[in-house]
Amino acid sequence: MHDQDSTVDYAALKEKIREAGQELGFAAVGVARAEPGPAVEHLRAWLAAGCHGEMDYMARHAELRAHPPQLHPGTITVISAAVDYLPHAKIADQPEQAAISRYAQGRDYHKVIRSRLQKLADAIAALIGPFGYRVFSDSAPVMEVEFARQAGLGWRGKHTLLLSKQGSWRFLGEIYTDLPLVPDAPIEEHCGTCSACLSACPTQAIVAPYQVDARRCISYLTIELDGPIPEEFRPLIGNRIYGCDDCQLCCPWNRFAQLGDPEFSPRHGLDAAQLIDLFAWTETEFNDRLAGNPIRRIGHARWLRNIAVAMGNGSPAVDAANALKSRAEHPDPLVREHVAWALQQLQAKS
Repeated sequence: MHDQDSTVDYAALKEKIREAGQELGFAAVGVARAEPGPAVEHLRAWLAAGCHGEMDYMARHAELRAHPPQLHPGTITVISAAVDYLPHAKIADQPEQAAISRYAQGRDYHKVIRSRLQKLADAIAALIGPFGYRVFSDSAPVMEVEFARQAGLGWRGKHTLLLSKQGSWRFLGEIYTDLPLVPDAPIEEHCGTCSACLSACPTQAIVAPYQVDARRCISYLTIELDGPIPEEFRPLIGNRIYGCDDCQLCCPWNRFAQLGDPEFSPRHGLDAAQLIDLFAWTETEFNDRLAGNPIRRIGHARWLRNIAVAMGNGSPAVDAANALKSRAEHPDPLVREHVAWALQQLQAKS
């Protein structure tokens, strides 16, 4: 714990923390009180409506989100930090190409952001001595977007992601701390009457401004959902095999986004891969090639499930059908069912 010291100039300390953050490659650093406020009621209503789908952890840890000191005792302040990650401006717009969410084409951001936040915490300790803290990056029940909003890093877009005049291609991370830093002021919202993200969502998952039903969201369906993808959504998924960026691709503010940290540049050609090639990966190849990549956590069976759907949505080429047939007897019923569906789709088109 940090003993509150009347000799410490906390306003000056905050500016030094911001400077240290910039030196470490953070695009923005801000400070908020560890009080999520009305956002907690919105979360409870969203959970009560079942919009979280199978993400049980969202419901299980709701109270930890609501009360930061329960997650890390002594917490009174949240230092919120953002890192730009936009790897390139390419779009996988051919049906036989694999569309992979841009954040997942390179290194796993969890580790990168957490180690960078740890360096920021070390820099703070070098300035004032030991203090109580814990670092997070999408790794615990933390209301990341709300704290970033309060800390002046941006506003909540209608797609519910953090948005700023520098766009939305940003990872967020936090330091929960016992330092009594002065909070920053939130900035004005600049979505106005724009509803581009609501119109662009392939599955209409943004059911109202600022409200996403995860059960319809392609990111949820391809990453979080464990079992079969509901048939009504399969044709709408197109060639997206891991996540979906459509609500960000159409956002006018992303015209001003800068290319991000080279740490996140694509590996293994994931920005231009063909579905057929990825479908051929064995489980060993999947695990080896995606070591240190967030995609690895869905496992090989879900990977094949997702690619089968995408291939079923593509053109009825002979090599696509042959590739699917090669997995028709896969030991996992999840894979077999989606392969059978995809073959049916291709047959109907041929």
